[in-house]
Amino acid sequence: MVNRLALVVRELRGPDLSRSLFRRHPGTLVAGAQACTAGSQRDLSGRRRCLRFVLLLLPPLQLLVPLLLGGLLALLGLLAQPLQAAPTVGLVTMEPGEAYWARFGHNALLIDHGDGREPVFYNFGYFDFEQPGFLARFLRGDMRYLAVALPMSSDLGSYASEGRGARLQWLRLEPEQAESLAATLAEHVRPENAEYRYDYFVSNCSTKVRDALDAALGGALKRQLDGRSMGLTYRHEALRHGAGIPWLHLGMHVGLGPYADRPLSIWEQSFIPARLAEALIEVRTEAGEPLVIAERELLPHRGPVIAGDPPRWLWTALLIGLALAALLTRAVRSRHGGAILLLVWGISGLVGLGLLMLWLATAHESAWANRNLLLFNPLALLLLPACVGLWRQRRSPRATGNSNRRQRAGPAS
Repeated sequence: MVNRLALVVRELRGPDLSRSLFRRHPGTLVAGAQACTAGSQRDLSGRRRCLRFVLLLLPPLQLLVPLLLGGLLALLGLLAQPLQAAPTVGLVTMEPGEAYWARFGHNALLIDHGDGREPVFYNFGYFDFEQPGFLARFLRGDMRYLAVALPMSSDLGSYASEGRGARLQWLRLEPEQAESLAATLAEHVRPENAEYRYDYFVSNCSTKVRDALDAALGGALKRQLDGRSMGLTYRHEALRHGAGIPWLHLGMHVGLGPYADRPLSIWEQSFIPARLAEALIEVRTEAGEPLVIAERELLPHRGPVIAGDPPRWLWTALLIGLALAALLTRAVRSRHGGAILLLVWGISGLVGLGLLMLWLATAHESAWANRNLLLFNPLALLLLPACVGLWRQRRSPRATGNSNRRQRAGPAS
């Protein structure tokens, strides 16, 4: 059969073409030969016409088959694309710790791509005490923090070692929202983008997480939280978290100005990680569904428990002030009165000078125009030379002798 087909091809196209076609399409040619030779041997012209038809179809088929395969693969890709799982997004809130810098708690965004890789924590609370100029930046109010991405197990391990609890809230984001958020976070932690200017109240670890979520939700988070208030203030939130550390609590109370006393919206008070977690429970998506799908505890909490309100110091402070006034009134009449006034006015003036510098020479807006300058007046430093003179005068032997003579003469008069 094959030899007969080769002879026919030689008759039609010549020997070179027949060998080429046979090498390229042996199966097709054999099938064509079977069809074309099924009739009578005398019907040679019919077989020639049939074979010529088959040969004419081969070039278009050579072009059409790759196109069909390519189109099929493209169609399969389009059908598979919606089936690819979008990242799952969660908010992880960490409880406060014992250290002063951990008293406000912490939070991070969890991104789980669902591809077998470990979920990643994106958080904005990393700083380095060894960073060049850290203390100077801190004093000027120009602190620099870093956004970082860490494996879930690594980040949780550090909190577990400190006894700090962690709670996860899974969030209901549309696939495109989750993809956008994951891409934004990945871009933010790149070395050239990781550093940002930190502010205790308006640009901290929690507000950066809040803002990233709001951007992914198209501003829906701020629209739902910005118009409502619980009447809380920055001072209220700062003092209740610093209550367990006396120097921190007192320092914030003295150092905060009127900026910290205005009522906050729920959007603003979410600078506290726990407040942000509470607020998200009430947020709804555009479809009216709860933003928080589910919650689960990742780590138990064994650290300090933050009270709902700061300690009430009004009456205690009033009694302490009256007692100190009485003691000072009596003490300044004594031999060491000058030294006591030197100590009191010296401390008052130095504290006031610090408050004045916070106002005039730093970017700590929450400390500007502090009314405590009326209590800790820097002008008290101008009285220190007089205090030193009074102390020396009362310590001199002449002043001591006159005082003794007046005491002896007193009963006889």
